Amino acid sequence: MRKILTVLAALASLSLSNCGYNAIQTEDEQIKANWSEVVNQYQRRADLVPNLVNSVKGFAQQEKDVLLGVTNARAKVGSIQATPEVLNDPAAFQKFQAAQGELSSALSRLLVVTENYPQLKSDALFKDLMSQLEGTENRITVARNRYIKAVQEYNVTIRSFPTNLTAMTFGYKEKPNFSVENEKEISTAPKVDFNPAPSK
Repeated sequence: MRKILTVLAALASLSLSNCGYNAIQTEDEQIKANWSEVVNQYQRRADLVPNLVNSVKGFAQQEKDVLLGVTNARAKVGSIQATPEVLNDPAAFQKFQAAQGELSSALSRLLVVTENYPQLKSDALFKDLMSQLEGTENRITVARNRYIKAVQEYNVTIRSFPTNLTAMTFGYKEKPNFSVENEKEISTAPKVDFNPAPSK
């Protein structure tokens, strides 16, 4: 009888250690940490926008529509709470992603407009802001890639046997990931050319 109890205890211990609960916890925390970095870099970009808009406004006041588009896109980004709870709500995650994509598009339009103003492109403050923006876009790409990888690992874990049983028992669901739609546009850092157009 004692042998049977020992074998059953060993099997129970083995099944608990292989149920994947700890792996799910670890991967879930990694996703949260990576998400915080994504949000941090997006916030860094949003913080650059007012100075960038003011810098452009000083040289190109007539570009009101473009400047307003950037300002409105930034306001929309700021209105979305990007807490870790967003990761459990695909609709909220999609809303967050769409707002960031809008800001990316608005900034791209702003950069196209600046091509028409050689004096702006040679302004020291504008150059510095553009350099910061380009660096931030690169950091966003890195942070997003880390997040994507962490979500992929987590989603595979909770869909694989036997950890899928643990995930179902404790209510763990797949996390949303950045979609491929507009992925190329969103993840491409803006091209910055500081050389003024040659005068004719």
